[in-house]
Amino acid sequence: MAIKKSDLYSSIWASCDELRGGMDASQYKDYVLFMLFIKYITDKYGNSTDFAPPVTIPMGASFKDMIALKGNSDIGNKINTQIIQPLIDANARLARSDFPDFNDPNKLGEGPAMVARLTNLIGIFQKPELDFSQNRADHDDLLGDAYEYLMRHFATESGKSKGQFYTPSEVSRVIAKVIGISKANTKASTTAYDPTCGSGSLLLKVAAEAGKHITLEGQEKDVTTAGLARMNMILHDFPTANILSGNTLAAPKFKDDKQLRTYDYVVANPPFSDKTWTTGLTPSNDPFQRFLWGEPPAKQGDYAYLLHIVRSMKSAGKAACILPHGVLFRGNAEAVIREKLVRSGYLKGIIGLPANLFYGTGIPACIIVLDKENAAGRKGIFMIDAAKGFTKDGPKNRLREQDIHRIVDTFVKQVDVPRYARMVPIDEIADAKNDFNLNLPRYIDSSEPEDLHNIDAHLRGGIPERDLDSLEAYWKVLPSVRGLLFESAGRPGYARLKVPLAGVKASIFGHAEFAAFQHRATKTFADWSKTARSKLVEFDKGWHPKALIENVAEELLTTFRSVPLLDAYDVYQHLMSYWGEAMQDDCYLLAADGWVAVPGRIVETDKKGKKKDKGWACDVVPKVLIVARYFAKEQAALDAKQAELEATESAISALEEEHGGEEGFLGAFDKIAKAEINARLKEIKGDKDAKEERGVLEQWLQLTESAASLRRAVKEQDAALDALALGKYPKLTQADIKTLVIDDKWMARLSAAVQGELDRVSQSLAARVRELAERYATPLPKLADDVADLTKRVEAHLKNMGASWD
Repeated sequence: MAIKKSDLYSSIWASCDELRGGMDASQYKDYVLFMLFIKYITDKYGNSTDFAPPVTIPMGASFKDMIALKGNSDIGNKINTQIIQPLIDANARLARSDFPDFNDPNKLGEGPAMVARLTNLIGIFQKPELDFSQNRADHDDLLGDAYEYLMRHFATESGKSKGQFYTPSEVSRVIAKVIGISKANTKASTTAYDPTCGSGSLLLKVAAEAGKHITLEGQEKDVTTAGLARMNMILHDFPTANILSGNTLAAPKFKDDKQLRTYDYVVANPPFSDKTWTTGLTPSNDPFQRFLWGEPPAKQGDYAYLLHIVRSMKSAGKAACILPHGVLFRGNAEAVIREKLVRSGYLKGIIGLPANLFYGTGIPACIIVLDKENAAGRKGIFMIDAAKGFTKDGPKNRLREQDIHRIVDTFVKQVDVPRYARMVPIDEIADAKNDFNLNLPRYIDSSEPEDLHNIDAHLRGGIPERDLDSLEAYWKVLPSVRGLLFESAGRPGYARLKVPLAGVKASIFGHAEFAAFQHRATKTFADWSKTARSKLVEFDKGWHPKALIENVAEELLTTFRSVPLLDAYDVYQHLMSYWGEAMQDDCYLLAADGWVAVPGRIVETDKKGKKKDKGWACDVVPKVLIVARYFAKEQAALDAKQAELEATESAISALEEEHGGEEGFLGAFDKIAKAEINARLKEIKGDKDAKEERGVLEQWLQLTESAASLRRAVKEQDAALDALALGKYPKLTQADIKTLVIDDKWMARLSAAVQGELDRVSQSLAARVRELAERYATPLPKLADDVADLTKRVEAHLKNMGASWD
């Protein structure tokens, strides 16, 4: 059975509920991640026929053996001794410190409480959707992504002090891309190193960009986190990665003889402003000579890690490191090191990131990009201020797909972008006015241009031509629209609106030039969708969803770069957002099962274990698509009947409201119901004075009978339509399914998104025109006249009321 990514994530996250009550997220994550690890290696390597599988699972130490321990009074101790210890003994890369204590009553409860908790935890990982034997992590990293998902949630819940084990995957991806690693320039002997590797996510993103099994090495001070990294490497199919525990600054583990080992690529997200970096280290007597450019401040360890990285790079090495913004401008010892870093030519670029991205701190950080290979001829440092590109995600900010792409594109091309990116000459940085201060606002003004009011226009009326000129991007595409909307205000430099304010949007939207612009954008989408469809149609069982989306998304971005007024990155984001919402799940199901659409029953189990059938559903081809394409007439009839029912129910409500209350004919009833109404009608049958009341009661009865009849009809038609739709699935050909999924589901959604972007263009222009027109609609003399007129009218009213004064 195929696994949807969203189902996998929710199932694994549910396992946390078993543990969440008794301990902090920073502790219970270790138990959940171990369960994911043991389940995965059992499914993947448990029946391995490889001569030397990457992970050896001794007899009696698999997940299946854990299942046998469910309900055992000594379950915690047996997991420790019969599962974990044999795994450690059989695999040299695993250590006891990698795994939590499953027999800890302080965390898991005592006696029966521990037994119940661990039994339930094992039960969650027995779910059919967590069978990984047919869903390997190869290529698409289904398991690796689930591990990342858990890491992100744990980091969010762990709070400030304990969330630093995880670098957000979006930032890791930026780093992996800007250091320039790719399939084309790597081989098996290519080396990558992270001196503060945390859970290993940064290293793995570098490996993903390399596209092959390169040599990964990392060091992590926290022994438990180092264990997470080792498990992470195995789950991502990098079981040979070498992760060692220890303090990198005081006792680096990766050495060649007595020198630090050097690497092709170095990446790091060190602890920000580490106040204890000198522990176990005498910087002035460092055996590895890392501090020749100067000693970082004792309470500010950022440059200590950066200097370690510089020393760990090969002569043609590349590196990227996340550091707080303070490293760009702080003075004293750091200023001395910063000047030497700039003069060395190693500093290739600086990327300023949004605030509140990282777990453990809310302060903004930057990526320092280093390149030794091209240091000699470096004339400038490429700077990007990407602080404004993000989305809110709970308590944190997060880079969107479009933000990642924009940063990487700009950095790779090294092109200046106003208010965003600039190649800053070394001479400018070294100039006395800057004195090697690298603070980004000195070199990039990322602020939006101020919307200045024109005093003369406020005094004498008219819209300043200067404000209209600032809309030049629109007038280039819609040159005649400016003339349609505006005329001269009778004095140089000022214009007035020719059309009514309420008609501005309609004038833009209905203009032939806007229609031509719309047609061009729509055709661009159609051209892309035709090309994309040919690739989507070919996608089949065993293919890789990530490769598919990367291909079609890149083509979408490239295609829309040529369309004016639209931001190609915004269009790209619509596709990537939809991918995350639904398309990704569809593709994983298609990759597992092929182009099939088999409905399944929805069976819910309540707390008492009672099962209830809630109907049927099909993930890849939902009922709504079948109905829209094949049974539109029946759906229209059902909708009409539903509308008739709603109108009748509204009429009943209106009648009850009109004749309710103490004085109303329906107000005297404790409950307005058929039996009570009939009893009252019987009571007033011969009363001539009750004619009006009889009419209201009979109308209520007629309406309720009509509503009941309509409800039956709606229910019958709905059931008939449901049966028609369900019966259609076995008759669908593979071509039918592809049409339903690709055209009716995916492309229809994306087409609507592009149309929304086109609407936004007209709305943005119309809103700005209205704003300017309203701003200068009433000049000061007119305001003064209006005030004088209102004053006279008020005084006249007061005089008529007998109140007057000089």
